[in-house]
Amino acid sequence: MKLNQELMEKNVGWLIVMIILVVSVGGLVQIVPLYFQKSTTQPIAGLKPYSALQLTGRDVYVREGCYNCHSQMVRPFRAETERYGPYSVAGEYVYDRPFQWGSKRTGPDLQRVGGRYSDDWHRVHLNNPRDVVPESNMPAYPWLAKSPANAADIAAKMRTLRMLGAPYTDDEIAKAEGELKGKTEEDALVAYLQNLGLAMKNAR
Repeated sequence: MKLNQELMEKNVGWLIVMIILVVSVGGLVQIVPLYFQKSTTQPIAGLKPYSALQLTGRDVYVREGCYNCHSQMVRPFRAETERYGPYSVAGEYVYDRPFQWGSKRTGPDLQRVGGRYSDDWHRVHLNNPRDVVPESNMPAYPWLAKSPANAADIAAKMRTLRMLGAPYTDDEIAKAEGELKGKTEEDALVAYLQNLGLAMKNAR
């Protein structure tokens, strides 16, 4: 049997096999080299893994679906760098599992929001966004200020992340639960937001 274009187009089985082959080769050529480039596997200077409070805030961010309206990736376009700051690089996301790049911007990108506003601004904004941005269509999250931060499994999360490459020390893991004592989910989320993009800002 001679393989030719007509045979592959008329035979669904051969067509599927060839498509898988082409996609696999393309994926190997494009993706595999990235695993060996330092720029994509090594953290940028000054980047630290999330603290226990920030890590809990990140969980709140994911749970509440913030990624559905906010991205965390400044693209290398002039309009974006002028508005948000330096464009994102792979080394910023080394400790993000999974990363929160997002693909929709109903709200602004948050990758450079760290340090841009005060903690109190974030608290007011989370409680009722219209109090600080009248035209905002973001929902309010008043319950976060009343909900205690979940400390039950934070040490286990940090140990798991350490297995995946995050450089947590035994001391940091041992103190994690204590760091969350008396903290609310709002405290955690604000801490997470205030940390976003700081390493890149400090590196420049």
